[in-house]
Amino acid sequence: MKLDELYAKLDVWAPDVLSILRIMAGLLFLQHGLQKVFGFADAAGVPLLSLAGLAGLIELVGGALLTIGLFTRLCAFVMSGEMAFGYFMVHAPRDFMPIENGGDLAILFCFVFLYLVFAGPGRWSADAMARGTPTARRT
Repeated sequence: MKLDELYAKLDVWAPDVLSILRIMAGLLFLQHGLQKVFGFADAAGVPLLSLAGLAGLIELVGGALLTIGLFTRLCAFVMSGEMAFGYFMVHAPRDFMPIENGGDLAILFCFVFLYLVFAGPGRWSADAMARGTPTARRT
């Protein structure tokens, strides 16, 4: 099999894998929101009327909306900004290197969300259903 043929076979799956990336990122982000807002997983919740509380609400609502693929681009834009802001407010002052300051996950979330702003939600999403976009995989 030639490399071009392999790439053509993989390209067919790109919208489905994009949806899987969106769903997993949304669920992981939702988990952080649940932790901050409700004390999920034995974590102490934070006051809602604080910067951390606002971050928790963005993570909770944005993570849920991203998981189902509703208002994907707008949510991803807001969450990407939150992660950039969070990185520079919380992690960067600790150390220059992300592996040392614990900010590597914030950076990864920031750029995955930024990618979703431009790539969209993928085939399996409420946004695609609202637009009437077919969800079946093309062969």
